Amino acid sequence: MHHFPRNLILTALALGLSAPAFADEWFVRLGAAHVDPKSDNGSLAGGALATTIDANTQLGLVLGRQLSDNWAVELLAASPFKHTVSLNGVEAVDFKHLPPTLGLQYRFAPSAPVSPFIGAGLNYTRTWSESTRGPVAGADVKLGNSWGLAGQAGLAFRLGEAMELVLEARYIDISVDVSVDGANVGKAHVDPMVYALTLGWRF
Repeated sequence: MHHFPRNLILTALALGLSAPAFADEWFVRLGAAHVDPKSDNGSLAGGALATTIDANTQLGLVLGRQLSDNWAVELLAASPFKHTVSLNGVEAVDFKHLPPTLGLQYRFAPSAPVSPFIGAGLNYTRTWSESTRGPVAGADVKLGNSWGLAGQAGLAFRLGEAMELVLEARYIDISVDVSVDGANVGKAHVDPMVYALTLGWRF
């Protein structure tokens, strides 16, 4: 019994020394990212045109650096997303966008086999390649760019000392100005949930 506290302390120290330290490590993750805009994307032309935007899946890329065992900073990138805007239920505008998001992430149990995490950051969405059809065929439709806040939550599954599988969901505040033939007709509120499944490596 006299050796129990000493053995307990030695065991705890051994576990602490063997636990991986992630501070100052870089990491990269690659996988699928699915952008799912909210179901009601607002209205244009003074409420005359109900707007909806469809979902799209692309290749997702995350590059980051571990600041400590718990804290990390990361940048979300992807191949260009492609969406179709419907006006009153009729497909009308196709466009592409990139939503790079820079955020700060906190992991609750970085050394555990499964580590939950949360994060928050800033998003910049750039839109381009608008093309029209249906009710606005031939019109010059432009979608603006957007700055907004973003939040995330997810789980990281450790697959080894330098590899992990990450499942996450993000909310991004994206609202873009819409103009037709140079006249502003309102805002489209994309505000998507972004779901991603990525495989990551640390180095």
